[in-house]
Amino acid sequence: CYHCKLKMKEGDPAVYAERAGYDKLWHPGCFVCYTCGELLVDMIYFWKNGNLYCGRHYCDSERPRCAGCDELIFSNEYTLAEGQNWHLKHFCCFDCDCVLAGITYIMVNDKPVCKSCYMKNHAVV
Repeated sequence: CYHCKLKMKEGDPAVYAERAGYDKLWHPGCFVCYTCGELLVDMIYFWKNGNLYCGRHYCDSERPRCAGCDELIFSNEYTLAEGQNWHLKHFCCFDCDCVLAGITYIMVNDKPVCKSCYMKNHAVV
């Protein structure tokens, strides 16, 4: 088995993945996503750099995912803030919903707030 490295017993079921090459076989329970461990038997699988992936984790390796909407970002314009990727329109002030890309913001209780809202709603007077 390509995953667990145990010998395949004669007569046991085995999974063959054409994209991985003719020399690799898996026990059905070992045919899992490299990232999340999801069982991939009877599912669409992806093969990349010697590993199996479910659809979600393969796509995550190809494109960034927006922290705001959890969708893949296909645009070349997006922002990286607080260690996460965001569609430009989804990185916005928690109080007034104005877009924060390229402007000063303050984190309040792990939520981004524009400077104006911070001064009005959160700053100590």
